[in-house]
Amino acid sequence: MDIHEYQAKKILSDFGIGIPKGGIAYSPENAEYKAKEIGGSKWVVKAQVHSGARGKAGGIIVCNDALEVAQATDKLLGKKLVTNQTGPAGKIINRVYIEEASDIERELYLGLVFDRGSECIMVVASTEGGMSVEEISSEKPETIIRSKIEVAVGMQEFQAREIAFNLGIEPELVSRTADVIRNCYRVFSELDATMVEINPLVITKDKHVFALDCKMSFDNNALFRRNEVSELRDKSQENPSEVYASDRGLNYVGLDGNIGNIINGAGLAMASMDMIKLAGGEPANFLDVGGGATPEKIVKAFKLVSSDEKVKVILVNIFAGINRCDWIAEGIVQALDKIKIEMPLVIRLAGTNVEKGNQILRDSKIDYIEANSLEDAANKAVEALKKVENN
Repeated sequence: MDIHEYQAKKILSDFGIGIPKGGIAYSPENAEYKAKEIGGSKWVVKAQVHSGARGKAGGIIVCNDALEVAQATDKLLGKKLVTNQTGPAGKIINRVYIEEASDIERELYLGLVFDRGSECIMVVASTEGGMSVEEISSEKPETIIRSKIEVAVGMQEFQAREIAFNLGIEPELVSRTADVIRNCYRVFSELDATMVEINPLVITKDKHVFALDCKMSFDNNALFRRNEVSELRDKSQENPSEVYASDRGLNYVGLDGNIGNIINGAGLAMASMDMIKLAGGEPANFLDVGGGATPEKIVKAFKLVSSDEKVKVILVNIFAGINRCDWIAEGIVQALDKIKIEMPLVIRLAGTNVEKGNQILRDSKIDYIEANSLEDAANKAVEALKKVENN
């Protein structure tokens, strides 16, 4: 789960990390008042969407008076911001963050991610802040500093100081910068984050260390124990189909193809998508209904996949180990009693009670194509798609 910049900065502030004065605004009038409340002579108006590269897309505007702040807010609110991270669909700007402009002396990069290979938290830092980490990696890889933190031990003070020294921080600011690094680690570990990125982390001319921009992502599977984080979710910034799926216990990721998938188990779902590709087709989604899929979940899955306008064929691929094929078959029949599916439907069942499940489908009035194996299912789905496209 991603959160907005202003929410991430509030978390940083709560953990003792310095941020410039700022506030959220939902209207031009509110923005003008907020600028006056913040004080100063220059402000930055920032579009609040779940995306980086906002500045390059026109989502960050520097203003020299409160009236300009109102005008910039009016320009941004309600508009669609398209960045290289949002894709062509873009994201709607529903709020802006008004922040006092900082007098910057140096810009640094600081990021924390979980390195699954080493099973450690990886701290990545660079002297080249303000650039994306991908740009830094390709253009100035020699500036990147990496430090692995053992989860069982946590970040030690000497590690944070070593990173600060390697960034070339002035001696009088090393302790302050090390505190920022350690507190970022606390945010990461105590809130079940999967990424904490401050870019840039700035040193101002009056020797303050501020997080000028911040992005955070959190582990969805840990949100049940992090109410303070889950409350920050903004569903308007997420794919509507993915929101629908997650709210109903389904694991869904939309793709660009036209063969929709309803599958139980992440491994089988990935294998099915590979097999569709091998057969010459393109999957429209990853959809895992779970190992204990109930008939009710199957109904919800059909609603979700059939609502995708790109989908021309639906492939149902179920291996029943924990589950039973007859339950799944009953769910399919129930779903198709409630939802009118006008596209070809390929169904492959395997595992517990497979004969009973297939018999339920054959005895029903649903129009479908029966498949006997994963390869057979993928081939029949692609063949059905070709017939649709040729008609």
